[in-house]
Amino acid sequence: MNHQRLPTGKLDLELLQQLLGGLRHDDPSVVVGPGVGRDVAILDVQADRYLVAKTDPITFATDAIGYYCVTVNCNDIATCGGVPRWFLATALLPEGQTTTELVADIFRQIDAACADIGVTAVGGHTEITYGLDRPVLVGMMLGTVAKSAYITSAGAQVGDVILLTKGIAVEGTSLIAREKRPELLARGYEPAELDAAARLLFDPGICVLAEAQIACHAGEVHAMHDPTEGGVATGLWELAIASEVGLQIWEDELPVLPLCRKLCATYGLDPLGLIASGSLLVAVATADAEQVIARCREAGIDCTAIGRVTSRQEGVVLKTAAGTKELPRYDQDELTKLF
Repeated sequence: MNHQRLPTGKLDLELLQQLLGGLRHDDPSVVVGPGVGRDVAILDVQADRYLVAKTDPITFATDAIGYYCVTVNCNDIATCGGVPRWFLATALLPEGQTTTELVADIFRQIDAACADIGVTAVGGHTEITYGLDRPVLVGMMLGTVAKSAYITSAGAQVGDVILLTKGIAVEGTSLIAREKRPELLARGYEPAELDAAARLLFDPGICVLAEAQIACHAGEVHAMHDPTEGGVATGLWELAIASEVGLQIWEDELPVLPLCRKLCATYGLDPLGLIASGSLLVAVATADAEQVIARCREAGIDCTAIGRVTSRQEGVVLKTAAGTKELPRYDQDELTKLF
């Protein structure tokens, strides 16, 4: 292995596969362990239920860091069909900038977000840390799932339809509007449209628990995955790698939010590579796809068929009006270009 300096963002997927493959895997209670595209660890510690564990950090600057941290960790529990139950957080706070008000606000956000989804905050760690210029919050969510009902991101089957909920990209659109507001106003954006973009964080919101539960009850779901850093494109690659399948994605069906398209055009970003919490990728049996879509829409959640699962040999491709090409992948999220 060379000593190349790595760029900001997720590790290259091939490098990550290599590193994870070198870990010891000899504990029989580990049903699902570490792997590219695997949202959670699943542990056999009860007679009829599995314990589900997930950890995820919030590293982008945000005024809603506590809400973010609870929600993105909840999302991964949801993708396995599980119920989130307990939350822990490690808060690393910047030296010389941390106030009592800031800490209290983070705690309030965590408590409120946990209450919204029926989770109990059970512990963690808090410290003021040298060398930081912003708060960093690392969350860990624990949940449970019935042994007969768990789903993984590795279960997609050839012929499945790929569904995407809400749109592209809920989180990234909100973050740009929140973090770049003064600059965008100077560029001619209207306050009302930036307010609308910022509100996407809460409406439709970045939590995918509701649609995950709807999908599992409405049809034969084989895999679920929530795209985060690297956007929907990277989430699709992770799903394909985990399931050892190919994907054909239909460009004309991708539901890019109008405000996302406009903001990305302003900054020269690709919406497909923009951080995308708030959307859920679902691989569902063809016969049940329309039913899942209908049930989501009845609950007020947009849901769109964006592609299908193919054989691994066919690759992960984007079908466009001009032809078919490899789906791009973003090991560095498009948002990092702005910070």
